[in-house]
Amino acid sequence: MSDARIEGYARALFEIARAEGSLDEVEDELFRFARSYESSEALRSALTDEMIPAAKRQAIIEDLIGGKATATTTQLVSMVVGSGRGRDLPAIIDQLVLRASSAKNLEVAEVRSAVALSADQQTRLAAALANATGKQVNLKVVVDPSVLGGIVATVGDTVIDGSVRTRLDQLKARL
Repeated sequence: MSDARIEGYARALFEIARAEGSLDEVEDELFRFARSYESSEALRSALTDEMIPAAKRQAIIEDLIGGKATATTTQLVSMVVGSGRGRDLPAIIDQLVLRASSAKNLEVAEVRSAVALSADQQTRLAAALANATGKQVNLKVVVDPSVLGGIVATVGDTVIDGSVRTRLDQLKARL
């Protein structure tokens, strides 16, 4: 899909979430859903298969996140999938996250960690990233077991890689 269409969908989702008064919560839920979508081949196939009727794909969304996420989040994902834009869901959501962060004068900081981070760890990490980059950040944590340990943080074009995996790769290269 063209960038203009992705941006249009992102803008629409942003405005709906803001009008509902739940932008922060919806943005976070959508971000987590997009990362799950990217990591699951079965989910991607089910939500993008044109042979499956749109109503069935929307029922999959309802079964998957209904009750676990806000009604607004469920309806927004269902709307995008129902309109046949399931393939573009991560790009649309990423644009929405950028728009929401920009509205709060924040920079998106995507952090990949092998394990879930506690609220205290997230607060300290956000402060450390703000200090390191000179920008206030909207922290988005993704649990990624391939990191093995440590974290990989991306803030704009800046990547801070403190992962065990990278250190092991560096040791292999030296040997």
